[in-house]
Amino acid sequence: MNPQNYSEQILVVEGWQVRLTTYQLGDTWHSKADNVSPGASLARMTGATRDEAEQKALERARQLLGRTQRRAV
Repeated sequence: MNPQNYSEQILVVEGWQVRLTTYQLGDTWHSKADNVSPGASLARMTGATRDEAEQKALERARQLLGRTQRRAV
């Protein structure tokens, strides 16, 4: 089974750049959110629709990045 309907976008979540990657495998949509700068994976979610999978991944990324402290250098 090959991925279909692949999309990638860069968004700002809680002041951090986040890459949101979404694709479809069969009837299930998969979405992955990662921090652009270090490339750390924040969330991997699935859903019945593209919107559902993306919203789940963004909500989890928002939770994690919202509690991340920034320090002045």
